[in-house]
Amino acid sequence: MATKSPIDPDLVRELAELLNQTDLTEIEVEKGDLRVRVARSLATTVHVPAAPYPVAPAPAAPAPAAPAAVEVKPGAGHPGAVTSPMVGTAYCRPSPEAKPFVEVGSIVKQGERILLVEAMKTFNDIVAPRAGKVTAILVEDGQPVEYGEPLLVIE
Repeated sequence: MATKSPIDPDLVRELAELLNQTDLTEIEVEKGDLRVRVARSLATTVHVPAAPYPVAPAPAAPAPAAPAAVEVKPGAGHPGAVTSPMVGTAYCRPSPEAKPFVEVGSIVKQGERILLVEAMKTFNDIVAPRAGKVTAILVEDGQPVEYGEPLLVIE
């Protein structure tokens, strides 16, 4: 006899519809021991490594600050910048013992895996949008990243 899932599919549909109506990228609802998080992202390839990193809880989002000086990340305005398609944790290598996917000076082909971004316990491939040479890596292994944050530069 199958057990009933504690997650209400109607609630998930309602949260997904709310994402569409508000142009949000994610929403999370928590009640007691039940936590439901619905997120949408740009098209990505899902990859689950054989020996994944230990998953840490997602950091709480800080409260929005009053408008002040905007911090500009290095490479943010560069035409060759590859940005994160989602909020998560960036990984430069497939496992802690492995060598990095790319290093500064690496030549990459379009579609080649260059990083992983872990979101909601799922590892998502970040692939090179174009062929070229990696001239800068703007994130460290295990660093939290935001949607649209520059990850590296390919020239």
